[in-house]
Amino acid sequence: MVEETREPTQKTSPDEHKGNHEETEQAPESNHTAQERKDSQANNAHETSPASADEIVELIAPEDIEALKLELAEAQAKANEYLDGWQRSRAEFANFKKRLERDQAQAYQTAAGNVIKRYLEILDDLERALKKRPQNGEGAAWAEGIELIYHKLLASLEAEGLKVMNIEGQLFDPNLHEAITQEESADHQSGQIIEVLQHGYLLGDRVLRSARVRVAK
Repeated sequence: MVEETREPTQKTSPDEHKGNHEETEQAPESNHTAQERKDSQANNAHETSPASADEIVELIAPEDIEALKLELAEAQAKANEYLDGWQRSRAEFANFKKRLERDQAQAYQTAAGNVIKRYLEILDDLERALKKRPQNGEGAAWAEGIELIYHKLLASLEAEGLKVMNIEGQLFDPNLHEAITQEESADHQSGQIIEVLQHGYLLGDRVLRSARVRVAK
């Protein structure tokens, strides 16, 4: 029977094991090496910092700069064109709005005038009746009631824009007056209105009915 031979295992002492472990540890950096590393990092940070506007312009080719200037000029021209068009459209809309409001006001005055004209004859009848009103008795009381109705009707029409022409003593104006007669008058100058036979009326600034008058020669 063959006996196995074993090589004896070599044992290491604790002191030798400790020495090997210390050799594997990394030696600390010296102060000089740490300072060099900091300087290197600072230089790298400076090299990677963003470039200034002047540096960027220097990097762009001259033909590219001219192209950018041309594009900027075209953009500004378009912006001015759009602004001008917007201002013109705004002014046109404002004029349209004013014209629409004016047309609506004129249409209202025309419609209102056609209705008010129907009541002017009633006012004329009441005025003629009041000129010959009785001064005494029951007729005088009736005349006061008619006068109240006259003033109430006139106030209602004035609330709609009706105005009575106060023209007695003024000079004749063919745009406002209708001359029924021309007479000699020592108390009036030539062309002056002597008497108003029928009142004239305005609706707003428009003549609704001309006044009928007697005019001095």
